[in-house]
Amino acid sequence: MIDIHGLRKNFGPLEVLKGVDLAVARGEKVVVIGPSGSGKSTLLRCLNLLEQPSAGQIFVEGEEITAGGADVNRIRQKMGMVFQQFNLFPHLNVLDNIVLAPVRLKKKKRAEAEKTALSLLEKVNLADKAASFPGQLSGGQKQRIAIVRALAMEPEIMLFDEPTSALDPEVVGEVLQVMRALAEEGMTMLVVTHEMAFAREAASRVLFMDEGAVIEENTPHEFFARPRQERTKLFLRRVTQTL
Repeated sequence: MIDIHGLRKNFGPLEVLKGVDLAVARGEKVVVIGPSGSGKSTLLRCLNLLEQPSAGQIFVEGEEITAGGADVNRIRQKMGMVFQQFNLFPHLNVLDNIVLAPVRLKKKKRAEAEKTALSLLEKVNLADKAASFPGQLSGGQKQRIAIVRALAMEPEIMLFDEPTSALDPEVVGEVLQVMRALAEEGMTMLVVTHEMAFAREAASRVLFMDEGAVIEENTPHEFFARPRQERTKLFLRRVTQTL
């Protein structure tokens, strides 16, 4: 579904991505880990063109989205994205936050969009919060709503950019549970996270990024049991010590 060739991204003189190559098949759950500043979030933001790549090619379902004239809005509709900060509209209640994009962008009828939204809220155990406003919700509830909002657009790919990093530890599990359920349903997912347990349990493949490059990738079992690169081993040792 996703094919990346030689992806580079510069912010002025700073090269954040240094020729990343990556292929993600339909139904794969690819988890990207690595130290802060390694380019993980920039990789995701380039995928839906929130950041314009400096060089390289990105194909989504065979279509080159980095080519001139690509329909960015249509491409973004294929990809749901969940951010560190929930980015909910504070002046809209939960239901209105969810139905806004399907009605405006996909031209769905309001009644149909509401039916889908309520069904999704039921799946994440938040149907009783449909009339609540974001300011009345906990962090974990806000992030689950953000996931529902993305799913309401019926995306083919879900991108998660450290979705639990802004949450209190006691509510992280709420969000990971929703993500695990999505993974089990077969959603194609690309997840940037520091949650090693999620990477072990839910990933099809784990990628390790450092200094703008993918330096190691493997199945979760092999990645954690037998890392090959010294940089990967050092990172995993440090992460394990902080748990």
